[in-house]
Amino acid sequence: MDKNYRERYQFYRRLGRRLAAVMEVNHILEAVRAEAKQVVPAAMEACILLLDPEAAAYTRPLQCDLYDTPRNCLSCKRNRSAVQTALARRKAVVLNRPGSVTRPDGTVVATGPEAAMPILVKGEALAVGTVLIRPGARFTRREFFLMRDLADIAGNHLMGAKLHWQVTQEKMKISQSLTQLIPFVPRTVARLAHEEPEGLAQGKQRRQVAVLFVDIEGYSRLFASMPEEKVNQLVERFFSSFVDPIHRSGGDINETAGDGLMIIFADPDPAAGAKKAVEAAFDIQASASMNNLSLGRDADPLRLKMGINLGQALVGPTRLAGSLGSRMTYTASGPVTNLAARLADMAQGGDILVSQAVQEHIQGLWPSYSKGEVCFKGMDQAVRVYSLMSG
Repeated sequence: MDKNYRERYQFYRRLGRRLAAVMEVNHILEAVRAEAKQVVPAAMEACILLLDPEAAAYTRPLQCDLYDTPRNCLSCKRNRSAVQTALARRKAVVLNRPGSVTRPDGTVVATGPEAAMPILVKGEALAVGTVLIRPGARFTRREFFLMRDLADIAGNHLMGAKLHWQVTQEKMKISQSLTQLIPFVPRTVARLAHEEPEGLAQGKQRRQVAVLFVDIEGYSRLFASMPEEKVNQLVERFFSSFVDPIHRSGGDINETAGDGLMIIFADPDPAAGAKKAVEAAFDIQASASMNNLSLGRDADPLRLKMGINLGQALVGPTRLAGSLGSRMTYTASGPVTNLAARLADMAQGGDILVSQAVQEHIQGLWPSYSKGEVCFKGMDQAVRVYSLMSG
């Protein structure tokens, strides 16, 4: 009795080492097969026939010892008598009569008795383990019980490996979907979804930001001078040239409308945030000038008007939910954003207007020209405004 316990202990320990950290189904099949051959010295072949209809998607053909080329056990052993009997009885069986296997080239391989045992997980037959031994040999009682133990262990590992495969497939689908969606969502939302998905469930947080609004001057008048399709192509061409300068300065394009962009520069250092926003504004202005040159002498140039403000704002994901679904964006909201939008509305002739908060942090880097105090609609106090283009 002590010998049997010791042998089973060694068996479990050896198999545990073989299967440690293994999550790929074929590796499990190979490990179980190798252990079965060690448990049954007279084995000619051992395999696990997976009954899962999806098995072909997450396994590959194994090299069967009875054939001279790789064979998929999912098909070649399914109809063997021992397999069918074990499934019908839902318990391990041994067929002691001799048999044979015919290879594709017509060669016949003589075999001895065959043992088959269903691998049951939660009452369902996940697979069938089979062992064929040499002609004239017999299965011992010890071998039979060890094979049954092996089937139980294999079932748990195979189910875990399949679940791991399913999760991996789901992650791949999500990753592919995110890749396809990246052009349509702010970079910050894409990054959160990929790196910190739990962050999408968090509310907005108060953060230091610089906000840049870019609008097209006289946008509605463009439709009077050219077809709608041409206007859309022109605007898309201009805005596309702004993307690299914005990202280069660390900005995140938050919202796009027909004639404008909202860009957020989230930097805890106010001076750094103001500097990034102004750099992006000048780069955008330069890109617009290059695009205007390509329009030709007779075409009216496309002029931009920009406004920049700086301060604390509520920043984070915003979810708009409806009966048919929801949309998520990443935005900054509050007085800081509102003033940046008002400054862009006020700017004319390609001007860049900034608030006093921005002007104070860029002194010495760029010249600025006071436009005096302005009372904007919806604001209680007058705001001092500065231009970065002219006095």
